[in-house]
Amino acid sequence: MTASAQAIPTQSRNTAARFGTFGGVFTPNVLTILGIILFLRTGWVVGQAGLIGALMIVAIANSISFLTGLSLSAIATSMHVRAGGKYYLISRSLGPEMGGAIGVPLYLSQTISVAFYIIGFTEALAEINYFRQFDPRLIATSVALLFGAVAYIGADFAIKVQYFILAVLMAAIASFFAGGWDDMQTPTLVSKYSEGNNFWVVFAVFFPAVTGIAVGASMSGDLKDPSRSIPRGTIVSILFTAAIYFATAIWFSLHGAPDDLKNNPLIMQEISLFPPLILLGVWSATLSSALGSIVAAPRTLQAIARDGIVPRVFSAQLGSPTEPRVGVLLSMAIAVAIIWAGDLNFVAPIITMFFLNTYGMTNLIAGIEKLVGNPSYRPRLKIHPRLSLLGALFCYSAMFLISPVATLVAILISYGIYFYLERRAIIHTWGDVRSGIWFSLARRALLNLERLTYHAKNWRPNILVFTGQPHNRGPLVEMAQWLSRGYGIVSFFQLLVGDVDQLAQRQLRAVARRQIQTFIRKQNMSAFAEADIVDDFYSGAVTVCQSHGVGGLRPNTVLMGWSGTDEGRVQALHLLSTLANLEKSALFLHHDEMRSFGNRKIIDVWWRGHNRNAELMLLLAYIISQHATWDGACIRLLRVLPRGEGRERTEAHLRALLERVRVTAEPVVIVPPQDEPFNKTVETWSAQTDLTLLGMNQPATEDRGSYGRQLNDRVRAVGTVLLVHSGQEEELLEPSE
Repeated sequence: MTASAQAIPTQSRNTAARFGTFGGVFTPNVLTILGIILFLRTGWVVGQAGLIGALMIVAIANSISFLTGLSLSAIATSMHVRAGGKYYLISRSLGPEMGGAIGVPLYLSQTISVAFYIIGFTEALAEINYFRQFDPRLIATSVALLFGAVAYIGADFAIKVQYFILAVLMAAIASFFAGGWDDMQTPTLVSKYSEGNNFWVVFAVFFPAVTGIAVGASMSGDLKDPSRSIPRGTIVSILFTAAIYFATAIWFSLHGAPDDLKNNPLIMQEISLFPPLILLGVWSATLSSALGSIVAAPRTLQAIARDGIVPRVFSAQLGSPTEPRVGVLLSMAIAVAIIWAGDLNFVAPIITMFFLNTYGMTNLIAGIEKLVGNPSYRPRLKIHPRLSLLGALFCYSAMFLISPVATLVAILISYGIYFYLERRAIIHTWGDVRSGIWFSLARRALLNLERLTYHAKNWRPNILVFTGQPHNRGPLVEMAQWLSRGYGIVSFFQLLVGDVDQLAQRQLRAVARRQIQTFIRKQNMSAFAEADIVDDFYSGAVTVCQSHGVGGLRPNTVLMGWSGTDEGRVQALHLLSTLANLEKSALFLHHDEMRSFGNRKIIDVWWRGHNRNAELMLLLAYIISQHATWDGACIRLLRVLPRGEGRERTEAHLRALLERVRVTAEPVVIVPPQDEPFNKTVETWSAQTDLTLLGMNQPATEDRGSYGRQLNDRVRAVGTVLLVHSGQEEELLEPSE
């Protein structure tokens, strides 16, 4: 979280959280989606493209919005969402520079939408003779100023008004479908494009119909539970409105010839059972969409300003505890400027390109987050990354087909903002033709990684594994693979204990390293091979742990086998204490030769309170369970209660914890017989478990022998056990946003 975001008063956050799923997400989305395009342009789309083409346009547009809604929902369910909606989700996933590159165009598109909807309102108003004597731009400007005043007062009033508008809107749609039953005709299936129009031009005019899916998400700072409300309200609103658009296109095709549909913007009135309702519906839909956008846009700008991407004055509330009033004033000014710039068909493609760009980026983020494999990305709504990437492909393909030049301009604007915000010098290092490019890219990536502020959200195991020759330590190799899942960094290390001069002269270090590399290649693994000559294991291991790695790629976790001897265990616990002081986590694997990892179906995590060991154990169990080898594995979170009192409360607490950190596990509260030792309880419950995770303390020097024997008795009674001691200072399960 940026310093500016941290400075937001807690009280204001709590005060702002006042809307639920229906009022805060579903209704604003529906009122924005079922707007001007439904009443004034859907018939035009059918007249131009024919029924088949119109249904394809509706299907493509809603496919893009649905895939984007899934991606948006997945991201929203993997973090604690604050104010800023889609901008917040993007910036917290890809950083403030990319957040600004997308957030600024998103804000502009939301603001331009205000003008778009108001222009549509004045176009419908012109059907009344009285209003034809006035300049439509003056009427539109007056409406914009009125709505700006409403938004300046507060969103509460707008949210209350929207329920009445929703009722009027539904009545108008019902009147449309209730009429025309006695006057149906054969639909025109093929296109009848007017001069200058084609499929993608018509698509560009229609696409703003589905751009309202993020209005509810833009209200994230005002929602009681944004991580629940955003996915539920967004997905349901998309499906609900898509069904209405499909039905509307079909009904238009059954009641109008292509020329009538193209030339009569209010043909819906002629079909309707009660025509005045259609005019009320047009006004309600366009005005409610404009109202939703004028409420949402300033909140996006406020979040951008609070992160310092644009001047912070734009986040000012001017005496209001909840309303971004400076943002309202700026948004209103931009909307008025757009009103004087053009008509519907001029503004619609501009909105389409801006929104397609932000939708494409939202899909890319969801796909990249899944492919990159950050352990912190644990969305409650799980979607395959291919769906998100398909949504991104749809967005950018549609942009290119609509206008290659406009696509290039939109991308240049986004990247121009990105590089402006980055303000970093790019240094080109061209060396050998074969390696210069890769060296330059790797060097820049490492330097950028070094400069970036570390965030616990991006934590993943960077594991240093003391295997000796890995072909002799199969279980350690497997565990390292599961923990890295192909996304972390694994280094297999062999420490050659002896005289450095003698062993170096015999080239043993090079031989050992080549053997490990050969093993890695044969196993088709993503890992690094290292070998060092050391005077003794302890001092050598400590030196390696401190010196291995470059920049942000230094190891944070050490994995090694659990010793079967008292001397080996004392040395291991000595190393654990040193690693803890070096802020590195220590993992010791006790492998049961008879059962190995069993059926790989049950992982037990013994929870002894919310501490760093417990957090790391639960996170490691989650990472292991996501590996294909453990597909379908159940994680059990076991907590011991000395007495039966408070059992239900403890179980509820564990369930709430798992829900909060987005890890699927079964909480188990155990009340053992009185005076039963903990070792016996562990044996009773985890004897048949495939993998058990147990935390380790950091014993005093004089207690290492007895503590080592105690741990050894515990692990030998259970089976395969991963002993865990966390050296992380940051909170891994719930990093602050």
